[in-house]
Amino acid sequence: MSLHGVVRRALGSVVHRLWEAVREAGAVTPASPAGYRFRHLGEGACLSFPLGAVFGEAWIEIGDHTLIGERVSISTGMGPGVDLGPDSIVRIGGGCSIGRGSHIVGHQSIDIGDDVFTGPYVYITDQNHVYDDPEAPIGRQWPRNNPVSIGSGSWLGTGAIILPGTRIGRQCVVAGGAVVRGEFPDHSVIAGIPAKVVRHYVPGQGWLPPHMEVAETGKPAGPVDVTDTETGVIPREGTDRDRSTAGNR
Repeated sequence: MSLHGVVRRALGSVVHRLWEAVREAGAVTPASPAGYRFRHLGEGACLSFPLGAVFGEAWIEIGDHTLIGERVSISTGMGPGVDLGPDSIVRIGGGCSIGRGSHIVGHQSIDIGDDVFTGPYVYITDQNHVYDDPEAPIGRQWPRNNPVSIGSGSWLGTGAIILPGTRIGRQCVVAGGAVVRGEFPDHSVIAGIPAKVVRHYVPGQGWLPPHMEVAETGKPAGPVDVTDTETGVIPREGTDRDRSTAGNR
């Protein structure tokens, strides 16, 4: 190896070791000074360095052994230094993993259960702009809040957007890129823009699209048009007459 190569390799090794030391020193844990600013930062919890925009820590709770990835923004209120009242606003349970570059922006109430995992660049907020006044700039109209909750054991795919008023049940899957608003039951697979349930768990039958659920009668629950996320096919249930005459068309 040439002298240039030896020097470059040595410098690279030093830079990498220094960066690892910086990352370790910059991480926020319950034992670090920055950790004391949180309402609760559980045992073994860690906010990875480099941090995103983190403010309003006095209204943020993070459970035990939760890992917050690099460049994740977690905030409460419009900006630092605002008194938001006696109650916490953003609550993240224990054993969670929040993917790098994600944003959790709380103003009223965001509840994330235990063991919730997300991919990178997920956006969760309980506030949205309004456009009631057609003459005023939308960004200058007072926004509207609506609480958000995400059930324990759920997974949110890369780039998912969770909008105000969303309530996701336990053990749910949110597909990457989904734009989610509304209420979704436990054990749902949620996908699309706007998002809807494309699979749900039926005891004894497994994970089925809604149109495949078999009721107690042993027949499908009803003719619902749903796009199959694996094939892209939209199955359609016809009438008996449609089926009997299909061969003549």
